[in-house]
Amino acid sequence: MSRVAVFIDRDGTLIEDPGYLADPAKVRLIPGAAEALLALESAGCARIVISNQSGIGRGHYRLEDFLAVQREVERQLAAQGATIDLVLWCPHHPDDGCTCRKPGTALHREGAARQGAELEGSWCIGDRLSDLEPARELGGKAVLVTTGEGEAHRAQAIARGALVAKDLAAAAHLIAAATR
Repeated sequence: MSRVAVFIDRDGTLIEDPGYLADPAKVRLIPGAAEALLALESAGCARIVISNQSGIGRGHYRLEDFLAVQREVERQLAAQGATIDLVLWCPHHPDDGCTCRKPGTALHREGAARQGAELEGSWCIGDRLSDLEPARELGGKAVLVTTGEGEAHRAQAIARGALVAKDLAAAAHLIAAATR
């Protein structure tokens, strides 16, 4: 039996988003992030981070900088006993026309395949509409978190059928309850 895929945005959802984050020393987990990942793990969900990283394509930072930041994210999570199953990112400039940049679904499909997870019934969690839009195409559900930029997108997210949670921990508990 396949696992349910939960696609989690990174910046503004899992960690604070200072904009074009390239310095690992500036990584700050959003409170409850580790708890959220542990709740999803306990529910048997595949925890897949999908992140647009146009800062690479725009020349604001290098792939190596992104990877150093991601290692620090995972180090901080591990210190609280939490892990991520898979991290996938789009390094392209928004004008490149790629299919991996959210709201495109190429990375979601790749992640689900690599984790043996279902797209139908999957969940997308994020603080922007572009994080949520793939849920519709994938046959899943979306949860807007009001951390990061989420509060500014609340009305539009609700109008598009998304659920709203105060943060990743609240979203994870909602998903864990729904998958029981």
